[in-house]
Amino acid sequence: MIFERLAAALRDAQPVALVTRLDGERIGAKLLVFAHEVLGTLGDPRLDDAAAGEARARLAVGENAIRAFGEEGEPIGDAVRVFICSYAPKPDMYIFGAIDFSRAMAHVGKTLGYRVTVVDARPLFATRARVPDADDVIVAWPDEFLAGARVDERSALIVLTHDVKFDVPLLQLAVRTPAAYIGAMGSRKTHANRIAALREAGVGDDDIARIFAPVGLDIGARTPEETAVSIAAEIIAVREGRAGGHLTNSPLPIHSTRSVAPV
Repeated sequence: MIFERLAAALRDAQPVALVTRLDGERIGAKLLVFAHEVLGTLGDPRLDDAAAGEARARLAVGENAIRAFGEEGEPIGDAVRVFICSYAPKPDMYIFGAIDFSRAMAHVGKTLGYRVTVVDARPLFATRARVPDADDVIVAWPDEFLAGARVDERSALIVLTHDVKFDVPLLQLAVRTPAAYIGAMGSRKTHANRIAALREAGVGDDDIARIFAPVGLDIGARTPEETAVSIAAEIIAVREGRAGGHLTNSPLPIHSTRSVAPV
């Protein structure tokens, strides 16, 4: 059953992860993990939950990994090792605007496992030297590029152009995509002006609410590097359905066990 479903998922280009137990009496046991479904067992329901959560995190960035857990899925322990094999391309991160913040964001995006593309209409700015960590640097009007780009439920769109002539046409398209995260840089006043322009263009409030702006979590970031960390943290929080507050004040488990589609 598991291998039949795996074969079907591969035929349909559906992201899926196969988890194999490497230790104990149930060595070789398998778990097939989809965005909203799990098949099989590793021997304990709590271990299954922990392994599935980790598999979805690896699936979100298209990576393989060996992870260790306690017998009952405890995150600290090495009684049970599992091998997670992800069958998915890396998710796309599109950064619009080749500015100083883009260099830092591209670096952090790559660290998180994204395939990073930086887009800017200005040839002087859209250069490999300016954003060396990007997989692609494209000279194009942002909205024209996005109209033909691959965007799915794992994609992150980060608007750093900070210019209404770029931002409004781009965000009009962005909110109509299935992207899991849409963030836009700028002050509250800048974003209020954006919202007014988007409403004037016919964009509804539900779509506008999908835009995270000012972009990033409130950690007091100032430098491009700190800002990139705050944006990355917000992307992870959105993916895991977390508010992004202090763990010391949270009653939730430290490690997410959400069974939802990853960013």
